[in-house]
Amino acid sequence: MSHITSGITAVVVGYSSAVVIVIDVARKAGADDNMIISWLFALGLGMGLTCLAFSWLTKMPVVTAWSTPGAAFLLGSVEQYRLAECIGAFIVCAGLSLLTAQNRYLLNMISRIPPSISSALLAGILLPICLAIFTDLDTHPILVLSFLFVYLFGSRFFPRYLMLILLALAVAASFNMNDSLNLTIAFPTPVWVSPEFSIASTIGLAIPLFIVTTLSQNLPGIAIHHAHGYHPDHRPLLSAMAIVQGLLAPLGGFTFNLAAITAALCMGENADKDKSQRYKAAMMAGIAYLIMAACASIVVTLFVAMPKVVVHLLAGLALLATLQNALVRCLDTHRHRHAATVTLLCTAAGFSFFSITSAVWGLLLGLLLLKVEQIKKPKLEN
Repeated sequence: MSHITSGITAVVVGYSSAVVIVIDVARKAGADDNMIISWLFALGLGMGLTCLAFSWLTKMPVVTAWSTPGAAFLLGSVEQYRLAECIGAFIVCAGLSLLTAQNRYLLNMISRIPPSISSALLAGILLPICLAIFTDLDTHPILVLSFLFVYLFGSRFFPRYLMLILLALAVAASFNMNDSLNLTIAFPTPVWVSPEFSIASTIGLAIPLFIVTTLSQNLPGIAIHHAHGYHPDHRPLLSAMAIVQGLLAPLGGFTFNLAAITAALCMGENADKDKSQRYKAAMMAGIAYLIMAACASIVVTLFVAMPKVVVHLLAGLALLATLQNALVRCLDTHRHRHAATVTLLCTAAGFSFFSITSAVWGLLLGLLLLKVEQIKKPKLEN
């Protein structure tokens, strides 16, 4: 029973905190309702199969997930590209992930980006989404204040189940505000979108999606394994996830990566007192992912019908803790604060220049400023 509860809890926490963002990304990319269902089906299928296969083969709890920070980045960027270009960028991102997984030198280069700069990049991506919590306060004051009250109260008394409660509140509010909501119960049908590749989408979408996913998901996912005493060979795991992403991208599988926070739910003593048996909790997570894939039409019906105000509240509150951690980390190192601040502000601005998104410019400006200050410092001392 502990395997079942831990696995299901990991999936529920992951879905409740990010599914609304993924659906919003698909809509902004130009996907219709059938395509959105295909996206959730492909993501659930990929995560379910990788959880089951990796955990069974390694006999260790290996939980995979979609990239929530990556989805947050896409939320502010995909509207600038056609859907086919977005799919092409997802495939290019998968290729970059595969190349990095096979090359320790490239992985070390990525990991050498200062945490303050990568955290500033993440904070800049998340800031506009979290600011949207308060944008509808003048038109829907009671609804916004109700969500804020539940969030503040739940953060203190039931933090583990907070997002699940907020999700239930969001569904209830949607039913109340939309009388014509009808649930569609049908097995999802995959929808293929032929990819198109362009330099603009590669630079503006694929590369930043790859960097954000690697820094904020895969590297912490590896650290979570080591912190719990598990040391699988991550190279074949990361390679296999990249291949799965490349295969499922035309159906909507935009990213697959190692889970971090939700993975910890399957690695602690709550999953099993016997450390060698905790892989079964991760396998249960895989089964739960497959069930969610089969229920994609119901999930999409619920979330597509959500009013914008509810989407803003649920997405913003879900990412608030991640934004807080990113802000703390980006300002933690004194000598990096100037560069990190520029990265944060440039990324949060949300512009596109020469078809390159602000996240790319923010990262480049931050690293450039960091390099200039490192060169300038010895000269001042002399």
